[in-house]
Amino acid sequence: MRFQVLGPVAAHDDLGGPVALRGPRYREVLARLIVADRRVVPVSRLVDDLWDEPPADAVGAVRTFVAGLRRALEPDRPPRTPARLLVTEGLGYALRAEPDAVDAWRFDDAVRMASTLPAGQAFSVLTEALGWWRGPAYTDFADAGWAQAERSRLTEQRLLAVERRAEAQVALGAAAAAVPDLDAHVAEHPWREDAWGLLATALYRSGRQADALAVLARARRMLAEDLGIDPGPALHRLEHDLLRQAAHLDPVATDSTAQVWEQARAAYDSAVPPRTRTRLESTAGLMRDLAVTGGGGLAAARAHRISAVVAADELGDPELTARVVGIYDVPAIWTRSDDPAQDRRLVDIAEKTLLLLPADDDADRARLLATIAVESRGGLPVDDPTEAGLRPLRAARQAEDIARRLHDPALLAFALNGVFMQSFQRAGLAQRRDAVGAEIVAVATKNKLATYEVLGHLILVQTRCALADHPGADRHADAADALAQRYELPLVEVFTTWFRALRTSATTDLATGEAAYQAAATALTGAGMPGLEHGLLPLAELSLYLRHQQTARIAAIAPDTDWGPYRPWVEPTLLVARGRLDDARNALRDITSPPRDLLFEALWAIVAHAAVAVDDVEMMRRARTQLTPAAAETTAQSGLLSVGPVRTYLDDIESALSSRHRDDQRAT
Repeated sequence: MRFQVLGPVAAHDDLGGPVALRGPRYREVLARLIVADRRVVPVSRLVDDLWDEPPADAVGAVRTFVAGLRRALEPDRPPRTPARLLVTEGLGYALRAEPDAVDAWRFDDAVRMASTLPAGQAFSVLTEALGWWRGPAYTDFADAGWAQAERSRLTEQRLLAVERRAEAQVALGAAAAAVPDLDAHVAEHPWREDAWGLLATALYRSGRQADALAVLARARRMLAEDLGIDPGPALHRLEHDLLRQAAHLDPVATDSTAQVWEQARAAYDSAVPPRTRTRLESTAGLMRDLAVTGGGGLAAARAHRISAVVAADELGDPELTARVVGIYDVPAIWTRSDDPAQDRRLVDIAEKTLLLLPADDDADRARLLATIAVESRGGLPVDDPTEAGLRPLRAARQAEDIARRLHDPALLAFALNGVFMQSFQRAGLAQRRDAVGAEIVAVATKNKLATYEVLGHLILVQTRCALADHPGADRHADAADALAQRYELPLVEVFTTWFRALRTSATTDLATGEAAYQAAATALTGAGMPGLEHGLLPLAELSLYLRHQQTARIAAIAPDTDWGPYRPWVEPTLLVARGRLDDARNALRDITSPPRDLLFEALWAIVAHAAVAVDDVEMMRRARTQLTPAAAETTAQSGLLSVGPVRTYLDDIESALSSRHRDDQRAT
């Protein structure tokens, strides 16, 4: 839950959607609790703050407002369970929001943090923070006595942030870009002498010495006329230094890359007004680039991307929404979602927008279709395909058809990424994905699409592993690493490091393989990919123990190990290793098919191992049906881990079923 008080008071859910707060009294209670900064506000104080002349039932009314707010802010809280956000303590209430949940609190933190940062980082932090303002703080309650001190404090913080941002801008060599905002700032707040000094300095560093001196003269007149005072010592010293062209006023040399970036950003901020459609498109494009910079960048890109998409959708312009959704064509290699709820929201908006687009808007239509295919990863039907489950597959094919017809290589690469994500209808499709990966490499190489060239090589690492072509997988991993180094794509190393752990585990002893996987797991820390990270290390270690037939090592795995989403399919094997065969049979009885993704074959092989161990005929037959199409492949489809060739598990099943058949014949 996020709260906005830098402007009208509002609340938003975790996807950025507005939370209905009913009437103004409900918003006022919420605002009053936010002002308290997580401290308890007694009911009696709330009554005094809300009414000049409280009604007879004022306490009851406050309780009604609080109850309504709780329902709005914690809609999923079970009945009669204690509130976690708007809590009761003693004779009052407190809002226990997270430190970053309120825009005013985040703004305070940003201003404090900026004072300790280099100019470039300070400029970025303050620019973002100033963008959170949607009007005067607590706009709805400008006349409320309880809000006056906080509104004044926040207003002062905002003015300080404007000046510190301009100071950083000037220090970065973007003095000319800082002038217009500073000029408007001093016109609105003529008593702020530091701002006058900044404006004069910015003008001087822009080569406008006469204008700089004229500004100081204007400051002197306005201070005298409006406040009846002379400028302070700082402005006097600055005027003297300007006249003698003091060396310390010369522009400071900065790193050229940082200077270009900050100057461009300053120009953009000055030229493009906030809350415009252009800003939404620019945000989505910037997030596309941010997503490939590393863990923190990927997580931030996902969060800001969904915010931009939701904002575009709320404007009711389908063509804008299509552009904001489709511009984020970040290559995706892993088939399990990092944030299923967010991906579902993206797909819902994309599907709705498709219905509203003009029929002849093929390029935007293809990007929406490709987005649906990519973001529906892990969403393929399991055992009973339905119309809803097949939609992403059809979307991938339609996007590919349009991209080929338009002869648009970047669009084709994006569409083929969707085709890859939807190429897991059954086991044994490594050859099909191999062709997709090879075409992506060819298209990307010819058209200098570096991130898609990397994607193609990573797909080929996976498919070569599935086909037991280890030298081929090595070549594609090396190619991906070389591109990643050249184009500064740090997330690629996560996959190639894990691939090399797989290669090590296949050619060395158990202890060396374990060490390789544990080292690879460190690459996941902070990578921003929970869909990949969660439960992967224990699954990789289990794959080692199965290949080395280390039942005792499996039995010794800690019961509280976090298996993430993989627990249902590994649980029977753990129980078998611990000698709990009846429990293993019961666990197998409840198993559904694993998701049709990169670990489909590996998880079915693990299930088959347990089914053979407890002689579960039905489950052995199910596993045989699912694994048979991949009989010529390995379980290393992910390029990260393997429990061995698929044929090994099919042979074990056939042997167990044949033995069971012979026993049944002897019994009859």
